[in-house]
Formats: sequence, structure tokens, C-alpha cells
Amino acid sequence: MALCDDILLCNFPKCRTKLSGFAWVTACSHVFCDQHGSGEFSRSPAICPACSSALSGKLDIVRTELSPSEEYKAMVLAGLRPDVVLDISARALAFWSYQVHQEHMYQEYSLSRAEAQLKQMDKVLTQQNQSRELELNGIRGEITSMKKVMEDYKRKYSEVSERLMERNRQYQKLQGLYDSLRLRNMVVGVGDRDVLPQPVHHDFNTGVARQGTPQRSPQFLSVGHEGDSRFFSCLEAEGAKTFFQFSSPAKERGRPFMKKH
Repeated sequence: MALCDDILLCNFPKCRTKLSGFAWVTACSHVFCDQHGSGEFSRSPAICPACSSALSGKLDIVRTELSPSEEYKAMVLAGLRPDVVLDISARALAFWSYQVHQEHMYQEYSLSRAEAQLKQMDKVLTQQNQSRELELNGIRGEITSMKKVMEDYKRKYSEVSERLMERNRQYQKLQGLYDSLRLRNMVVGVGDRDVLPQPVHHDFNTGVARQGTPQRSPQFLSVGHEGDSRFFSCLEAEGAKTFFQFSSPAKERGRPFMKKH
């Protein structure tokens, strides 16, 4: 800020606006906007909002116009000795220099705070980047280990699949052998059932039991081309003879009746 610039900022901590029109000037070399000066200096005792100095004097607080008229400029220092005029001017220039220096110090303070915050944020960002890099390296390591585990599982799966296929082939062979053995046993069982057990016949005439000749089961005959068909074969002669050796009712009736006493 150059000395020729007629721009002052309100010294209220939360204001910092450019001053125009009227301003409140204190004996402690601070200046405030009309809004905050009217609000702060209306109370008694008055306290400077910038440096907390007590302003109890009559001329410790002055409300002044920042852009006075030409008439005011012509009459404000009229009649004063040159040393007084120079003293007033020196004090006014000192007030201006103090405001410029104060603004410069404030800007340096703000810059230092911004740099400190920037360094802190840079440090935090560096730590976060390092932590993210560590996490990323950990994730990469986990991905590599998971890939190895997946390859191992693939290999085991292929081995198990090959074993399963081999077991299926063995199962198919055993199933074929089982089916062939079952068919063979069924054929043998049917052949054994063709020969019936030899029955024991009783001769009621003699009262002697004798074993009959072995008999075969009836044979199913196929239908011939001429249409002649027989479903069962006749009994063998000897078996029929044995079967008809039983006494007929007529013979039983021809026997003499013996009266029991």
C-alpha cells in the first residue's frame, strides 16, 4: 500500500472493510468504520476494539470526514503558526504511516499463518500419501497372494477333476461288470428253475411211499407259421402213470364193507 493511496481499512477484527465517508479515529492510532465506531464507542467507558485501550479523554475519539470539502481544507488550519501546522501534519502523517505499517504487519501475519497451514496441510497430505501407499502396497501384496492361492486352487481343481473322471471311468467299468454278472446269474437261475424237485408219491393200495421220477416244467411252445399252436407240453408218460396210480372211487366202492364190531 503506497502512502499516496487514500484507502484505509477498518481496524475492527471481524470487519476489515475499506473506509469511505466518515470514520472514527482514536488516540491509540486506530480507525474504524462508521458502523462499528458508532456501536462500540456509544458505551461508557469506551474501549478500543483493536488494542483494548481505555478511551476516557474528550478528544480520544474523533469522528472525522475522510473526504472533506475544499472549504474545510481552507479553514481547518487557517490562522495557525507554521510550527503548529507542521506538528499537526507530522502527527497526521505518523497516523497514516502507522496504519500502513499495521496493515503490512497484518498481511505478513496472514501470510505466515497461510504458510504454516500450507506446511501443515502438506505434511498431512504427505502422511496420508504415505499411508495410502502402504495400504496400496499391502493390497498389492494381498492380490499377489490371492493370485497364488487361486492358481493353487485351480491346480487342485484340475487334479480333482482328473481323479473324478478316472473314478467315473472305473465306475462305468464296474457297472458293466456288475450288469454282465447279474445277467449271467439270472440266466443260471432260470436254468435251475427248469428242473422241478422230485415229488414223493404214495401208493394207497400198498401203503408204500416211493419217489417219483423227475419231472420238467411245462414247456412253452411258439406259434408256428401255419397257425397251429400249443401252449403246454404233455406230461411225460411215466409221470402220468404215477399220477394215475391213485385209487378211483369205483374201486373203493367195490371193496367189501367190513362191519366193525
